[in-house]
Amino acid sequence: MKQYIVITPCKNEDDNLSDLIQSLVKQSITPVLWIIVDDGSTDKTPEIINEIKKECKWIQSICLKECTRDLGIHIANVIQTGFDLAKDYCEEHSIKYDFIVFLDADMLIYDTNFFDKLIIEFEKNKLLGIASGAIQIMDLSGNLRDGKRRTDTISGGEMMCRKQCVEDIGGIPITYFWDSVTRVKAIQKGWEIRRFNEIKIIQTRDTYTAEGSKKGYYLAGTYEYYLNYNPFIVIIKGLIYFTRRPHYTGLSYLSGYFNCWIRRKDKIDDEAIKNYYYWHKFREIWQYYFNN
Repeated sequence: MKQYIVITPCKNEDDNLSDLIQSLVKQSITPVLWIIVDDGSTDKTPEIINEIKKECKWIQSICLKECTRDLGIHIANVIQTGFDLAKDYCEEHSIKYDFIVFLDADMLIYDTNFFDKLIIEFEKNKLLGIASGAIQIMDLSGNLRDGKRRTDTISGGEMMCRKQCVEDIGGIPITYFWDSVTRVKAIQKGWEIRRFNEIKIIQTRDTYTAEGSKKGYYLAGTYEYYLNYNPFIVIIKGLIYFTRRPHYTGLSYLSGYFNCWIRRKDKIDDEAIKNYYYWHKFREIWQYYFNN
């Protein structure tokens, strides 16, 4: 059976981390190593991590210095720290692995065969480089609603990567939306990307809302400017956000993008990535929705 390691960044996640730990411990195939990177938590997160490490020797952790929550380039550095630790630990203890899972702390896995099912899909398709399940988002009342459904992309908060794919793209890209850039780099290297909607996982809060929806969507707009998103796509996304509650997320998102556009702020220093998000992503969306 193929083996996998897991990298989880977390900051002040005592409301979510215990549930994630229990759901991962109950998996039919547990990881050979789980690295939890505590990004300077000030709640009970460190205590939760220390307790589970006593029970599960395959769980290791590192605690970074206290700092404000930052989901920009900082989070890519946090992921890189966890990945470097995982590689060193595996080399030191002669642990072999085939896949790397990047798993956010606000996830909850009810399906005890979640990772087993993903591995089976990788074994079916040797060109599959990155895969994820379908996210269901839990509201404050405990109700679930479906997240994104496109099968030609992935959910960054719970993606499984083939080890060779990560090596081919040069490791973790230190950039805004590092998971999205990882996906693009993998595609450019000839790897296939897939979301499997029949394999379910739960996210206990909406994307971008860890620090509040208004701030989160504003930052999402700034990050998409940085990656050189086509303004037409941005406007369409902003209008879609306006139709959802809370409606101000659309304004926050558009404000973030066009504030950077007006000020002509710097963009990613990678022409291939810039061209992808300006030109190819529009064609990709069009082909998916209108040519399928």
